[in-house]
Amino acid sequence: MDIKAAWDGFINQMITNKGYTRVLTGLGNTLLIAVVGLAIGIFIGTLLAITKVVPQDKCPAKMFSKLTDIYVALFRGTPMVVQLLIMYYVLFPLIGLGDLSSVAVAIIAFGMNSGAYVCEIMRSGILSVDSGQTEAGRALGLNSSRTMMSIVLPQAVKNILPTLGNELISLIKETSVVSFIAVIDLTNAFRTIATGSYEYIIPYIVLALCYLVIVFIFTILIRLLERRLRASEKR
Repeated sequence: MDIKAAWDGFINQMITNKGYTRVLTGLGNTLLIAVVGLAIGIFIGTLLAITKVVPQDKCPAKMFSKLTDIYVALFRGTPMVVQLLIMYYVLFPLIGLGDLSSVAVAIIAFGMNSGAYVCEIMRSGILSVDSGQTEAGRALGLNSSRTMMSIVLPQAVKNILPTLGNELISLIKETSVVSFIAVIDLTNAFRTIATGSYEYIIPYIVLALCYLVIVFIFTILIRLLERRLRASEKR
């Protein structure tokens, strides 16, 4: 392979044919889907985790716990791309939301998928908090929900922050499947450039480097946040 010719073709697609605009759009969509998807996943996962750790001595609690088990099994047991296709082509059109943009569908799908994983992460985080913290909250006159929100959950989040960081990194890499529903993501952008130049090695190497840089940046940010939280605990 002529490396110089391949590189010239790549530069031509990126600059002359304005492929960089598609790359920037893809980068924005990739980060948007992953970050907002994780935020939705944390919200859903936290609610689901609470249904698993509350006392199961009443019928509603048992019912919600069983529904949570079904939700988690469904989203953890099927591939992300299958969930994406079902939501985009089947579920949302059936419930009258077929006019949603493909990016919005991807965000919702990633959020719901992430919620199943965050549920187990959050549940383990809640269980890792010493039971004496709950008893202390009760001693201060707080009810169960207030104790959970004000005392248990903040400590649980500190315990699971590295795992949540891993979940975010996983979501960033999994966004490569959103092109199945016509979303311009980072992978789709570089695939288009590769197709236009008929040279695939350099575009895909640059694509891999882009993902590495993104993951590296988020890894540093997560570590800085962990250090700040540890410092605040010491103070």
